[in-house]
Amino acid sequence: AARDALAGVLGAVGHGLLAPFRLPGPPVPLTRPCPPGTLTVMAVSLYLLAVDAHDLKGLATFWARVLDWRIVHEDDEEVIIAADENALPGIIFLSVPEEKAGKNRLHIDLAPDDQAAEVERIIGLGARRVDVGQGEVSWVVLADPEGNEFCVLRPKKSLLG
Repeated sequence: AARDALAGVLGAVGHGLLAPFRLPGPPVPLTRPCPPGTLTVMAVSLYLLAVDAHDLKGLATFWARVLDWRIVHEDDEEVIIAADENALPGIIFLSVPEEKAGKNRLHIDLAPDDQAAEVERIIGLGARRVDVGQGEVSWVVLADPEGNEFCVLRPKKSLLG
């Protein structure tokens, strides 16, 4: 929605409907936080999360069911899942010969409406509970069928709560 609004404003400027504008102050490099009142256009976005796998179709199907997504591309070396072929980001499962070794350095956090119900649903799809040393916490750590850890959180309304 924000991108559409910006495109509309820029289009109106280009068609002479609005005067061009420049925010006060020098340009701000995108390598540091932008001060309040600075308009920036993001030059990068998250496209795919890559996951190494042995059973491409099996692991992709598991995650598609967990996320209520679908397989949008499949060949012998990779399978891509997404909400649809135009929705970003997606998850790409890549064929690798080696087994997973050690705890994931990156993992997925899921925020359901009902944590307990979702944990049971995901376990029914093939996940299992795992202990990665988390102790007593408000989230549940699970592993997918190939051992990739992920968390099921309590319901969340924003990134901060």
